[in-house]
Amino acid sequence: MLKFPGVHAQIGAVTFGADASMDRNPGAKPRRLVVGITGASGAVLGVRLLEMLRPLGVESHLVLTPAARATIGQETDRKVSDVVALADVAYHPQDVGAAIASGSFPTLGMVVIPCSIKSLSAIANCYAEDLLTRAADVTLKEGRPLLLAVRETALHLNHLRLMVRAAEAGAVIFPPVPAFYARPASVDELVTQTVGRVLARIGIDNDHYVEWRGMQGQPQNG
Repeated sequence: MLKFPGVHAQIGAVTFGADASMDRNPGAKPRRLVVGITGASGAVLGVRLLEMLRPLGVESHLVLTPAARATIGQETDRKVSDVVALADVAYHPQDVGAAIASGSFPTLGMVVIPCSIKSLSAIANCYAEDLLTRAADVTLKEGRPLLLAVRETALHLNHLRLMVRAAEAGAVIFPPVPAFYARPASVDELVTQTVGRVLARIGIDNDHYVEWRGMQGQPQNG
């Protein structure tokens, strides 16, 4: 049995956290979001997304790539087990028979944050070599929202072509570019604002970002 450290119960390659919402309200329509975290820089964005989902009543289904595990250790003070424990359900990246690999398993969609160019390429070309890319392909074929927070710079022409191809298939390309109109006072605020916008774009209401309400105290002409 494949194990994730620091979690509470394991069934095959699937891990349920302490507050897994599978049985919270059996009669309610499930509100599940698939979350993929790749090895691109910006692991904190995926971590913050997981932190936000549970209070919003959304069940998170997490896939961490091997490169993501390395990036979490490099860029944050968290253990991989800490990140896994934030999810309601976590899957081994090679478990291509997992629930999220089938369109019959209903979800609100999927967010890949951050999304590496490697994962973007696989998704754009329908190359479902692992569970993350298979789940993304399922999301597209079922007509559900798929948001790719592509984290790379600078971009050459083939990067841009991959984004176009993914967008033509139905994906939302959402580079995690910070907004400054809210005058963030810290990197933490920038991260929260960005992830709040990600959730809003995929259709999950939240109050973690500042709505633009027009220019304040500025001339309206010229």
